[in-house]
Parts: sequence; C-alpha cells; structure tokens
Amino acid sequence: MQERPDSPVSGYAGLAAAAVSESNRLPTRSPVHGLDRRGLDPLQVLAQSVAGAAPAAAMAATPAIVAATAGGSTVWSFAVATGLALLIGMCIGQFTHRMAAAGSLYSLTAQGLGPVSAFVSGCGLLIGYGVLAMAGFTGAAGYLSALLARAGVGSTAGVFVTVVLALAALAAVLMIRGIRPAVRLMLLIEATSIVLMLVIFGALLVRHGVPHDLHRLGLPPPDLARAAAGVLPALGAFVGFEAAAAVGVEARRPFRTVPWAVRSTAAVAGLLCLLAAYAQQIGLADVRGGLAGQREPVDTLATTQRLPWLSALLEAGIALSFFAAALASATALVRVLFSMGREGIAPRPLGAAHPRHRTPHVAIAAALPLTATVPVAMRLAGVDTGRSLMILLNTATFGYLVAYLLVCVAAPVFLHRIGELTIGPVVVTAICAPALLTVLGAFLAAQSGRALWAIGAALAAGTLWFAWLRTCRPRQLAAVGIYDETSTADLLGAPEPASRDAA
Repeated sequence: MQERPDSPVSGYAGLAAAAVSESNRLPTRSPVHGLDRRGLDPLQVLAQSVAGAAPAAAMAATPAIVAATAGGSTVWSFAVATGLALLIGMCIGQFTHRMAAAGSLYSLTAQGLGPVSAFVSGCGLLIGYGVLAMAGFTGAAGYLSALLARAGVGSTAGVFVTVVLALAALAAVLMIRGIRPAVRLMLLIEATSIVLMLVIFGALLVRHGVPHDLHRLGLPPPDLARAAAGVLPALGAFVGFEAAAAVGVEARRPFRTVPWAVRSTAAVAGLLCLLAAYAQQIGLADVRGGLAGQREPVDTLATTQRLPWLSALLEAGIALSFFAAALASATALVRVLFSMGREGIAPRPLGAAHPRHRTPHVAIAAALPLTATVPVAMRLAGVDTGRSLMILLNTATFGYLVAYLLVCVAAPVFLHRIGELTIGPVVVTAICAPALLTVLGAFLAAQSGRALWAIGAALAAGTLWFAWLRTCRPRQLAAVGIYDETSTADLLGAPEPASRDAA
C-alpha cells in the first residue's frame, strides 16, 4: 500500500530533507556551536542571575547608602527600584522568550535597534560585567582578609593580594572546566550567604521586636522627592540580575527558564533588600545618626544589640556573596567576548570553545587576569578596600544602566519587526525608558573624581574601537547579534549534508 503523503513519518522526513536542500538549507551547525548547549537546569540558570546580583552583599551595604539620600523613605525607594527592575526584566523577557544567546543584552539589543546600539550595549556590558567582577574579587578579598585578621593573620596588602589572586585562579579553573560545576558552586555559595544574612537580620528583628509605630519603618507618609532620589542607589542593588541571559545557549528550555530566572531574581533581590532596609531602619532608629550615619550598619547593630558573633557571620556571608558575584559576572563577561569573537568585531580567538569542556577558554584566559590585576593594582597604589569598591561599583553601574536603557527601547521595536507588538510592551517601555534615562543622568551628575575618569576613559576607548570597526570591518559590524539557531544536526533523521571535500 502506498504510504499517505501526510503521515507523520513521511511528513517529518520530508521536512528534514527540505531543511538540507540547496534551496532551503539550514546551517550545518549553530553560530554559537562549541558551548555546552542545553546543559543547565532551571535552578542553575537562576543561580547565575542571583549570584550576579549578589543580594547578600547588597542587603548589608545598600540600605545605608540609600538612606543617606532617601532618609525615612528608604523602604519606599527600594520598593520603586524593585518595580523598575521587574519592568526591565519584562523587556528582557520579550527577547529571551524567543531566542537564546550567549551575548546577553548585547545580542538582544541587536535584534531590535541594529548594530550601532548593540555595540554601545556591548561596551556597556563589558564595563558592567568586567568591573563588577573586579569589585567582586575586591570585596571577597577584603572581607576574607578581615576574617583572617580575627584568626591572627595580619590584614596587610600582601594578604589581600594573595587572596585576590587565589580567588581569581579558582574562578578561572572552575569556568574553564565547565559551566555546570561553576554554577553549582554559585548556587551553593549564594544560598549559603543568603541564609547567613537571613539569620543575621532575623536575630536582630527577634531581639529588637516589631515596633507598633509604623512611622519608624519609614513607610507612611512617604516623602516622594526623597524616595525618588533614593531610587538611583537602590537600583544599584539589582545590577547583574539579568546575568541568566548570558547562559541562554546552555540552558535547558531557555525560552522558559531564562525569563523566569531574570524575573525571579529581581523579585527575590527586592524582597531581601526590603527586609534588610526594614531591619536596619528600626534597629538603628535610636542610634546617633540613624541608618544613614553608619558606615557599617550591621556591625553597629550587632554592637548595640550585644550580639558580637554577628560580625564574623556577616563578614563570611558578604565574602561568599562577593565571590559568587565575581564568578557570575566573569561567566557573563566571557560569553559576551565569545560572541564578539565569533562575529569578528573582537579578536577571533576569543570565539573559540574548548573541545572537551565546551567553555570559551580563550576568552576566560584573556579576561580573568585583568579582573584580578586591577584590584591588586588599586590596593598596591594605596587605595583602601572601601574606596576601591565605591569606584568599581559606580563604574560598573554606569555600564549596566546603559545596557538596560537600550534593551528596554529595543523590545517594542523588535516585536514590531516580527509582527508581534501589543500595547503592553509599549507601555512598559514608556515607563522604563524615561525612568532609566533620568536615573542615568542623575548618576552621571553625581559622579566625580576617579569614577568619572574611568567612565570617560571607557567611552573614549569604545569610540575608537567603533571607528576602527566602521573603517576596517563594516561587514562584521553589520552582522552582530548572533544567537543559537536550529541546525541540521538538531533534526532527527535528517540526511547527512554533503562533505565540503566531496567532488
């Protein structure tokens, strides 16, 4: 009997054959081939984003920074920043529901706004991921050095340098040996650090008790002007929350997993920071200067509440969180470099993948030494850990804000281009884009000294790089924005393509 032409077997076989025909040929391999495709489960993808945002470190440090601007409206500032982060996550989700890329927001922006905006976004991410990795190593080494000092080891520049180099070497080994071992460690580290911070703030709340006067929480009535001013530093607690977008190629079911991880990280980081701000606001209400007047608010709380053991626990939790942030940021950084290398706008060897471990080993070898060298150089130049962190975090925040602004603007343009635009994404962008533009302007206006010089140097370098690409590699620049595509190797039963060497 003749087989029905529309039967499942013949239909699929026909589609597979058509996919490799000359007239409608699929690529023989994905543009991002070589990476460990579809290897990460949802929790591992979530760990990449959570570690990138470093909520445990943010819980300890950010509320006091926000309080210096927002005063009693600190909690409101965090609430608004959480809402803004969730809206940014929705814009990112418009892309990650439809494509999986290794270049994070750089590759996504290219699909909506084209190569010029994508290049600006890529430069922003190189600054954001790279400098945040430097800040992560700096913070982890600083707090680990403090723990070592408690054990009798001198807190010297030599100890700091040794710890930074050891952490960077550990990160490089983990990243080269595979994405899965690295994110498993991130998951363990960040979960441990968050639990430690919850123990700390839970102990403080239990010790202090919940106040009956809600005005001590800084909730009603909010000072709108001060709350709005506090959104800028509060948003700094969220930078890096989109890091899961850099492992879309390596995620299982990326169209579900990556958007979920980004949104969940924004929500979790927001809730944790709200809890931390709440606990610190009420715990320091009777201390001179309040929350805004404390350089180390949790240490001050531990002293005033007669809980000295919290200080050591705090240092351990923050050190772990900073190292996880360095690992997650470096993981995203090397995948942006990998994408740029594959596209040809960066040195092509950066686009190589290790044949066994399936990681961008050349990009790792190029990037990790720099992320360790800068913190070491700053310490040897006499810049203390606190000042180094401030300079590095401010510089990284600038890069992230640029990338967030561009991807939010790109989302409705991308949806219009593919014929799927609705009113929802337009409204979200209409809220996000002006808010981010205002935050970015306020951020730049507030900068001075070394951070502003660092930002200026980065802008000058990016301009020269772009001018060189326009002159020497216009074709490669026009084709930026590669992402994972279906290839003939993905088709079950597809006939083998003819060998290139065949006559």
